[in-house]
Amino acid sequence: MDITISIKKNVLVVSLSGELDHHTAKKVKDITEEAIKNKSVTNLVFDFTNLTFMDSSGIGVVVGRYKLIDSLGGRVAIVNSSASIDRLFTMSGIKKIIAVRPTLSGAINYLQEEIS
Repeated sequence: MDITISIKKNVLVVSLSGELDHHTAKKVKDITEEAIKNKSVTNLVFDFTNLTFMDSSGIGVVVGRYKLIDSLGGRVAIVNSSASIDRLFTMSGIKKIIAVRPTLSGAINYLQEEIS
């Protein structure tokens, strides 16, 4: 599992490569929470361009970070998920609470829109 953290237009972008499962979930959770705390950001994008597999532990990571960001008044988006991971998001109901966008720039623009 490779994790890349970047800030784009005051949005934390967490790019994951490899597999997000019970072996890697804690590492992703810890690194993401540390970045949220240290970078003082309230919006988050998970970029899954190079994510090859996700299980229920990955769902827990995504939902947990959603709850944290929501408590800070921010929003979360997901970009570039594969067809199999997208099905997992649909079946789990994540798409009802987290925006799924086709591009990183589209997700960042969505997160920077005013909430009415």
